[in-house]
Amino acid sequence: MPVVGVIGGGQLARMMIPPAINLGLEIRVLAEQENMAASLAATQVGDYRDVDTVLEFARGVDVITFDHEHVPQPVLRALVEAGVAVHPGPDALLYAQDKLAMREKLSELGIPVPDWARVETEEELQSFIDEHGGHAVVKTPRGGYDGKGVRVVSRAHEVGDWFTALAEDGRGGALLAEERVDFRRELAQLTARRPSGTLAVWPVVETVQKDGVCAEVFAPAPHSAGRVAEVAAQIAVDIAEGLDVTGVFAVELFETTDDRLLVNELAMRPHNSGHWSQDGSTTSQFEQHLRAVLDLPLGATGLRDDVAVMINILGGPAEGTVADRYPQALAKHPTVKVHNYGKAPRPGRKIGHVNAVGDNLDDVVFEAREAASYFQE
Repeated sequence: MPVVGVIGGGQLARMMIPPAINLGLEIRVLAEQENMAASLAATQVGDYRDVDTVLEFARGVDVITFDHEHVPQPVLRALVEAGVAVHPGPDALLYAQDKLAMREKLSELGIPVPDWARVETEEELQSFIDEHGGHAVVKTPRGGYDGKGVRVVSRAHEVGDWFTALAEDGRGGALLAEERVDFRRELAQLTARRPSGTLAVWPVVETVQKDGVCAEVFAPAPHSAGRVAEVAAQIAVDIAEGLDVTGVFAVELFETTDDRLLVNELAMRPHNSGHWSQDGSTTSQFEQHLRAVLDLPLGATGLRDDVAVMINILGGPAEGTVADRYPQALAKHPTVKVHNYGKAPRPGRKIGHVNAVGDNLDDVVFEAREAASYFQE
């Protein structure tokens, strides 16, 4: 049977293990350190930034895929030059690694995005701020996630330290400035694409953020049937084909107060907004990702029930472990599914999530929130 190599030992790699077992696949993980979330399948521990380490890991696997998007381009290119199948490939991953490159490419493709500019000096940023109502969202092009590397500013000097860091780096560079979008909610569109080009699209979902971290997901997004669902799906399809994305990926969207959908971020891998699919969809994003990167026929993406809700467990219990709370939580909420990442509690850290499904959104949200409350304080 095929062997799938996953670079990165986090919870996304961990959640690929059950569907790999079900499909009879062998899954191997290159973990950054011992005892990570995906340690059950970790066959090697090493630095994903080191070419020799990654090439050694790739020997004997049929395809390389990822738990995160941080593998450097030279390492990705070396894999391809060595004849290793890499999905998603380096050309696609570039646009998840570099926000400026993403904005440039999406604009070139005619994909709707917030108004933006590349700014290399405080003067350029202040000009952008003045032209956009006195505010701007400023992002570091690389490395930011879960609200990190993002600031809303009204004066350019508020990111003066970032400009200083760019200057000290010696390689030049710029920051990404974007208009502060007036939006009513955030959506996410999960999609899968095979190397041969076949696509599968899940229902668009609504995401709720807490301190820059995804906290809740409602599938399908309330009041999205019709135009919203159709436009979100078409945007994702256009991106997948325009960037030659392979595997599962997510498009994070703003639904603006004037009824537009604008692309906020891209994730070239299974995504937090798709965890509901483990228990709420015919095919989970993790099974689908394995199918896609191996160029196998994709599974159906419909919901198993009318609605599905995911609540992240953030921070964890003040004392003890998630497992310590199982007796009470599982007894009180027997229909809710708990997914534990095996990570130590830490303020704001995603250590697990719960999924609930049903036929009434209010009831399902209440059930999921109540179950999650047992695991975080």
